[in-house]
Amino acid sequence: MGQAAYKRILLKVSGEALMGSAAYGIHPETVNRIATQIKAASDLGVQVAVVVGGGNIWRGAQASQTGMDRATADYAGMLATVINALALQDAIEQVGGDVRTQTAIPIQQVAEPYIRRRAIRHLQKNRVVIFAAGTGNPFMTTDTAAALRAVEIDADVLLLAKNRVDGVYDPDPHKTPDARRFATLSYMDALSRRLEVMDSTALSLCMENELPIVVFDVGDPDGIVNAARGDDIGTRVGSAESLLDPAKP
Repeated sequence: MGQAAYKRILLKVSGEALMGSAAYGIHPETVNRIATQIKAASDLGVQVAVVVGGGNIWRGAQASQTGMDRATADYAGMLATVINALALQDAIEQVGGDVRTQTAIPIQQVAEPYIRRRAIRHLQKNRVVIFAAGTGNPFMTTDTAAALRAVEIDADVLLLAKNRVDGVYDPDPHKTPDARRFATLSYMDALSRRLEVMDSTALSLCMENELPIVVFDVGDPDGIVNAARGDDIGTRVGSAESLLDPAKP
């Protein structure tokens, strides 16, 4: 399987990625496939932390548009990420992985509270650590949580696993069949062109801390392992001044 290119990674898995072919909720076969990939990446010797989204169950921003208080809606979304984290935790254990879940809001019956030093110690013991409940604050996306946790634990890279898209495109490949994928991209280009890498708060946090981002398709059967090995996949977002280089079709 090769060697890992990084010592420690933060993998962001969206809630939609856990749906698989389903229209809502959690698709067991998809979760098991992702868990197997995470275990394989861990077996390479890389320390793996994971942030999960909750969009397969609940979206606070959408709920607020129907009249629900935005902060309350966002807290409900945090609970959705805990459900996803527990499902992923169980799947990783089923394939033989050692895993801990930490939440940004206290739910002591089901998970540890988020404690940075404890999380790092788990990683040093080659345990997968799943971070749930976002940052614990409303109005903050799980993309921002992923960037924040990656910086906090001193991750070498943020692996952004997208659902049904294998990198950063301009324009949207789901709307424009001949859209071109960028092989490499700078933070400033992603921000100024409003490319759909992640939200601007998260992207700015990565830029300020020079945290590289690799955007790839979670549907690739070997995507997580390939990204952990540093293979040339997806789109790499970095700190270079100008990296607008469309990949070959």
